Amino acid sequence: MARPRPPEFDKKKVVAENRRARFEYFLEDFFEAGIALTGTEVKSLRFGEGSIAEAYAEVKNGQVSLINANIPEFSHGNRNNHEPKRPRKLLLHEREIEKMHKGMSREGMTLIPMSVYFNSRGRAKVELALAKGKKLHDKRETTKDRDWKRDQARIMRDRG
Repeated sequence: MARPRPPEFDKKKVVAENRRARFEYFLEDFFEAGIALTGTEVKSLRFGEGSIAEAYAEVKNGQVSLINANIPEFSHGNRNNHEPKRPRKLLLHEREIEKMHKGMSREGMTLIPMSVYFNSRGRAKVELALAKGKKLHDKRETTKDRDWKRDQARIMRDRG
């Protein structure tokens, strides 16, 4: 029998977050994936360096790779330091990979990394979202809703 998954991912130390993705995309399914990293990449992430702002993930040959994620070189590294923007393999279950592949091929969705973090066991993880791009009018609607919620809170605070 499969082990039950926790409803929320166990994020102890968030290294990088893609805050713009919530504005740019409709987010459908979320996945937690491990990352295959070298030693200097882990050290660099532990120092809080790294960016996933322009990163995406792709499914190829039954494997998922994180493309264009920037983990800068470790400052105290030697000549065996890592390349900052190399593709990194993501570790997922086979049925999760199939679900991602079906969503990307049939429904025209994209795999977006939402955050890179360390869990309670000290493992580096990536939170991925299967997302569909928003049109301009959807983005305007999102902005309008956000402004209205802010005004509502202001009105309630002043009257309350």
